[in-house]
Amino acid sequence: MSPLIGVLALQGDVREHAEALAAAGADVLEVRRASELDRVDGLVIPGGESTTMSRLLGVFDLYDPLVARLRDGMPAYGSCAGMIMLASNILDTRADARHLDALDVTVRRNAFGRQVESFETDLEFTGITDLPDAAPMRAVFIRAPWVESVGDGVEILATVPSGPATGRVVAVRQGNVLATSFHPEVTGDHRVHGYFVDLVGTA
Repeated sequence: MSPLIGVLALQGDVREHAEALAAAGADVLEVRRASELDRVDGLVIPGGESTTMSRLLGVFDLYDPLVARLRDGMPAYGSCAGMIMLASNILDTRADARHLDALDVTVRRNAFGRQVESFETDLEFTGITDLPDAAPMRAVFIRAPWVESVGDGVEILATVPSGPATGRVVAVRQGNVLATSFHPEVTGDHRVHGYFVDLVGTA
């Protein structure tokens, strides 16, 4: 039986994540209400604008239910703004922005610069590209954050291999919570979504 995975559908690249999850074998539900959140086995928080997403969680009365489900162990995956939302500490954000405190990491918002400084690179991703005959992962960064520091229990899955940001952490996992700085939903490579679907299936 396929897991039912929600995509938080308040803002951002919802359709692309939904299509990638379906291609990876999940049933998908767009989540805008607490009753929909209650139904899902895991949740994707898409890229978009993290301060807007933070405000909309309050508008839709989803912030407290989402925090509660994460504390109860619901698997979650956040890409770009989703990584920011899941973090326990955020640098360079607005004072009134709220986050979900589901990953023991410090994240720097817009760390790679504005949209004109977006870029692509090939990454090695633990648990995916280290499998037999696996190709590197093409990663697309759009006004992306990076992880400044990680706490105990956080596994670093990918870092930038070259250029001015060499060594910066761009993918992490802590228990059932996964986050990437980049946008795998836009490349046609569904391996990160498959990794998350497997994580949900075993949670």
